[in-house]
Amino acid sequence: MAERTTEEPWKILEFYSGIGGMRYSLMRAEIHANIVEAFDINDRANDVYMHNFGCRPFQGNIQSLSAAELDKYAAHAWLLSPPCQPYTRQGLHKDSADARASSFIWILELIPQMRQPPIMLFVENVVGFEISNTHKHMMDIFAKNTFVTQEYILSPLQFRIPYSRPRYFCLAKRKPISFKNPSLNYQLCHTLTPLVPLEDKTLMDACLPEKVKEESYLSCLSISNFLETSGSLMGFEQDCHGKEANGSVDFLEKFAVPHSLIERWGSAVDIVYPSSKRCCCFTKSYFRYVKGTGSLLATSENFNYEAAKSTGTCFMKDLGLRYFTPREVANLHSFPLDFCFPEHITIRQQYALLGNSLSIAVVAPLLQYLFTEST
Repeated sequence: MAERTTEEPWKILEFYSGIGGMRYSLMRAEIHANIVEAFDINDRANDVYMHNFGCRPFQGNIQSLSAAELDKYAAHAWLLSPPCQPYTRQGLHKDSADARASSFIWILELIPQMRQPPIMLFVENVVGFEISNTHKHMMDIFAKNTFVTQEYILSPLQFRIPYSRPRYFCLAKRKPISFKNPSLNYQLCHTLTPLVPLEDKTLMDACLPEKVKEESYLSCLSISNFLETSGSLMGFEQDCHGKEANGSVDFLEKFAVPHSLIERWGSAVDIVYPSSKRCCCFTKSYFRYVKGTGSLLATSENFNYEAAKSTGTCFMKDLGLRYFTPREVANLHSFPLDFCFPEHITIRQQYALLGNSLSIAVVAPLLQYLFTEST
C-alpha cells in the first residue's frame, strides 16, 4: 500500500481523462490531490486538456502499461471513466467482447500483480454497465483483492441540474480503510445517500429511482440559468479564441435548426423551453443529428407548442428552435466558466467531446465521499 501522511496530497492516476471532467470534479470537491499522470488516447481530447490544465495526458496505448510501471507512480487512487460503447442501449451489446472494453479489463487485471496497488478506485460508466460481464469481472477482482465497494446510479436531476443523464458509479476502498457509511457496502443505491446529512430523512428514504427522479425534477433549476445571452455568446467566442466574433446574430445562426430537419424529424425530437426544468442527455452526435441526440431549445417562449404538435410541423418553425451551444452543454455538465476549447477544435468536435464527458455536479460529491477518511 502506498504510504501517505495526512498532510501530503493524495496521488492519483486519471485514466480515460477526456477533456478533464474528472479533474474538475476533484477541484470542485476541494480534495487535496496531485494527479501524477493522466491517460487518454484521443488526440483532440488531450489538446483540450492541455489547453485548460497546462499538461498533456499520456497518449500511448494503456494496454502497453505493466504492473511494474504503474507501481512506479505509487498512486493512492485510480479514477476511471472507460469507454461506454460496449454497454450502451444503442450499441452492439458486445460487452467484454468489444475491443473498446479490453483496455479497462487490462488495467483491472494488473491490480493483483502490483506491489503497491491503489487503495481507492472510482469508476464511471453508462447505466447498463452494472449488468455486464465486464462489471462481474471487475467485482470479482475487487473481492479477491480485499476491496469494499459501494455502487450508485445517479443523475444531475438529483443535484438540481435540469439535465437527465443517469450514470453508473462504483466506489471501491481496499481494506483496512473503510467508507464513512459502511451500511451501504456492496449495495447499488439510487438515492443521494450518503451525500446528504444523515438527519435529512426525506432523502434518506430508500425510494425507487422513479420517485427520486420525480422529486428531483420538481426541485431543479430552470434551463434559463444555464443559457447564454447573445452578448455572452460573442464573449465566449472571444475568450476561447482571442479574436472578435462576426456578431451575435451570425453566431446564433450557427445553432439554428434548419427547417428541413424540423419538417422531417419534428415529431421525434425533444423540445424544451428556457423555463423547462429538464432536458435530455446530449450525446456525441448532437448537432450532427437531431433525433435521439439531445434536446432542442425553443426560443419563442410564448408560442403554443401543444397546438403546434397537433396541427403540424409548419407551426413548429415558429418555435425558433436552436441547438444548445457547446458552452451551454458544458454548463449543464457543470464545467467551470473558465473551461474553454482551443481554436482548432471545431463545433462538431466540441459537441462530441462534451458528449463523452461526465457531470461534475454528480461526480464531485461522490469523490468527496470516497476520499473522506472514516473516523
